[in-house]
Amino acid sequence: MTVVILRRVADLRTMVRGWKAAGQTVGVVPTMGALHEGHLSLARAAKAGCDRVIVTIFVNPKQFNNPADLEKYPRTEDRDAALLATVGVDVIFAPLPDEVYPPGFATGVSVSGVSAPLEGAHRPGHFDGVATVVAKLFGMTMADRAYFGEKDWQQLQVVQRLVADLNLPVQIVGCGTVREADGLAMSSRNARLSESGRKIAPGLHREMQRAAEAMRAGVPVAAALEEAAAAVQAAGFEAVDYLDLRSADLLEPMTALNGPARLLAAATLDGVRLIDNIAV
Repeated sequence: MTVVILRRVADLRTMVRGWKAAGQTVGVVPTMGALHEGHLSLARAAKAGCDRVIVTIFVNPKQFNNPADLEKYPRTEDRDAALLATVGVDVIFAPLPDEVYPPGFATGVSVSGVSAPLEGAHRPGHFDGVATVVAKLFGMTMADRAYFGEKDWQQLQVVQRLVADLNLPVQIVGCGTVREADGLAMSSRNARLSESGRKIAPGLHREMQRAAEAMRAGVPVAAALEEAAAAVQAAGFEAVDYLDLRSADLLEPMTALNGPARLLAAATLDGVRLIDNIAV
């Protein structure tokens, strides 16, 4: 089975209108391609929850604050299409950049508050790019439900806020992080790790789990975080951008476990920036 690939919004909307006229629900899985099992799990969730499924593949230039990062991002459309065919999605929407951002494009979407700390502080403009392209993809696909991985927890909260604030008629479905057998969160970036780096990488998740267990056992939050960050660096990571306890929804700093909490981290290994998060 092959999957239909569309590149123009007009063609996609014609298809979606036909589905909706037949009373069918439509799910969308927004991606930047270079798909792995984490993405496929989102596509399967969409298949289980919707009559029709669109997977979008678009390497969004507006969410890269580093041009080199954009250039290095893997583009593997043929392989991605073959993987999605095994899941049975209905269509891949893979627009060209000028279809998403035509000449004269002058509108941006910015979600304040939840986008400011953590990734927002380290990657200025990143979440403006995410919010803008996600809002456009929702309009282009006219989807009833959209599926996002919890691995990008802050992104998930930004999208939830976007949809709530703008009354967008799409339900956001968060799906659990998919991990390798050794605990490393699946990411397209993992392919850029060296052989030795790949062996070190699971240490980030391991130390986060230890910190969470320590906090649950009554160790002061600041002490547990400090010890975990030191352990991550000692394991061989070059730098720890942050390892922080935040409220699960608003991402406000927490100094004690007195509500739903998320432990979020970003660290660099082999020049590759890895992020992860777990519930505490």
